[in-house]
Amino acid sequence: MHASSLKGLYVILDAQALRDRSLVDVLREAASGGARLFQYRDKTSSALEMYRQALLLRRASADAGALLLVNDRCDLALAVDADGVHLGQDDLPLSLARSLLGSGKIIGVSTHGAAQVRDATEGGADYLGFGPIFPTATKPRHEPVMGIEGLRQIRPLTRLPIFAIGGLTVDTVEAVIGAGANGVAVVSAIMDSLDIAGAVRAFMARLS
Repeated sequence: MHASSLKGLYVILDAQALRDRSLVDVLREAASGGARLFQYRDKTSSALEMYRQALLLRRASADAGALLLVNDRCDLALAVDADGVHLGQDDLPLSLARSLLGSGKIIGVSTHGAAQVRDATEGGADYLGFGPIFPTATKPRHEPVMGIEGLRQIRPLTRLPIFAIGGLTVDTVEAVIGAGANGVAVVSAIMDSLDIAGAVRAFMARLS
């Protein structure tokens, strides 16, 4: 899967949202349901713990034929030879991340408004995360809610694939795709499910 074909379901493996199973188990179960795009996100663990976890996830994603991106950390992405990195607005500048990772890696950027969408597009991002579309418990202190209309308004500003994020469920997929998103990035709707593979299949059925 090349960056230009990024679309569909984007599963965020959030270490802080983990329940009673490992992130590797979540990845494997999601992959068995058809997910092929993952992001490893961990805001609290040590660098060594994150490296060990990312290495396990990288091996599991390779076995599944899936892409794995690392949230925030270019050094970690390089260390485990991940497929790319996802940058927030307070992370390394996009231009610096590109110089570190090279042209062969995927770089995504979180955006929360028109100016950020333009900047990331002009700066050479491969895809955009846009949101939060709805309130989300994953990030209680999140940016202002953008809503479906906010997504619709920024769609004409970029040619890049857009993943809607923030409080998304199976029932809201069609609305965000209709507003111009190329895919949906989800945390709770997958990680909180008792049947992860089934949850993935439900999302993909709406996205197909």
